[in-house]
Amino acid sequence: MPEEIEIDPQSLRKMLDTKQSFFFLDCREPQEHEVARIDGGDADSHERASASGRRNPEGPPVVVYCHHGMRSMNVALWLRSKSVDAQSLAGGIDRWSAEIDPNVPRY
Repeated sequence: MPEEIEIDPQSLRKMLDTKQSFFFLDCREPQEHEVARIDGGDADSHERASASGRRNPEGPPVVVYCHHGMRSMNVALWLRSKSVDAQSLAGGIDRWSAEIDPNVPRY
C-alpha cells in the first residue's frame, strides 16, 4: 500500500499515460460526472463506492476522485480500512483541470 493517502495530479497523469493497471473511481454524483470527468474514470456514486471495498484487496490499486478531494479522501480511507490499496486525487477534478487539463470544465 502506498504511504501517501493522496496522489497529486502529475503522478496520476503519469499513471494514465503509461497505462498502469489501477481502478479509477469517480465518487461524485452522476450529475457532476455529466458536467466534467477525467477520461479513464469509472463513474460511481459515493454510496456505491463502498461496494469497491468488497473487491479483492490484492487486486490493482484504486485511485478515487471527486470535486475537491474531500469525498474521495473519505472513500480512500474507508477502502484502506478494508485493506484495499487506495489513494485520493489531491484537490480533486478541480485541481486536475487547473494543473493538467484546462479542457475539463471547472464548476
